[in-house]
Amino acid sequence: MLSSNELTGASETHLTAVDGHKLHPDTAQAYLAMQKAAATNGIELAIASGFRSLDRQLSIWNRKWRGKLPLLSKQGEPLDVSTLTDTEKMHAILHWSALPGSSRHHWGSDFDIYDPRPFQSNELKLRLVPAEYTDAEGPCHTLWQWLTQHAHESGFFFPYARYQGGVAQEPWHLSYRPVAKECHQQLNLQLLAETINSLAIEGKHIILENLEQIKKQYVDTITEDDGWTNIWCGY
Repeated sequence: MLSSNELTGASETHLTAVDGHKLHPDTAQAYLAMQKAAATNGIELAIASGFRSLDRQLSIWNRKWRGKLPLLSKQGEPLDVSTLTDTEKMHAILHWSALPGSSRHHWGSDFDIYDPRPFQSNELKLRLVPAEYTDAEGPCHTLWQWLTQHAHESGFFFPYARYQGGVAQEPWHLSYRPVAKECHQQLNLQLLAETINSLAIEGKHIILENLEQIKKQYVDTITEDDGWTNIWCGY
């Protein structure tokens, strides 16, 4: 069980270093086992992003709110921040970025994964867009296919395997179920409200007014099954 500060990304005392990133020790052990299993099948995997602190998530949120980072529609098209209401802006951010204090990356149970080999020449840059994984010609497609069949063997699942009205599809996002499930159960509405109230966060008033909906739509709505039923077409 994590402390409130660990759960909301304000503390890193629950983490250990692995492959240049920070994960919960149980997640790290499972990741290394999965990495070893992948290697025996000629698959190389690496972490693009592991733990993300509360301060970093807050910085992302505030810069998007102010228009200093791109704000995108659900179709990935640039939005004009000045034309949006606060409520529209809030939902636009939440589709692509977690509310500070609620990110699964705070827990050390979740990380973004990729195949590093296509990017070694620096001619190709990882963008973390679905096409890199789900398209047959995508640089991480072979890795994604292997993960859809084998990640569960090491305790991992895809919380954002498909769009369900909340967070966008993220075929790169893996979650270590034993740790994530406990953290998800711990993260209650009161803790989220206390965290948001403590932050210098843009749009605080509209966030607090809609916090219950935000939790239901963007925090609690995840893919609980293997993630790719009726989507994956064979490896």
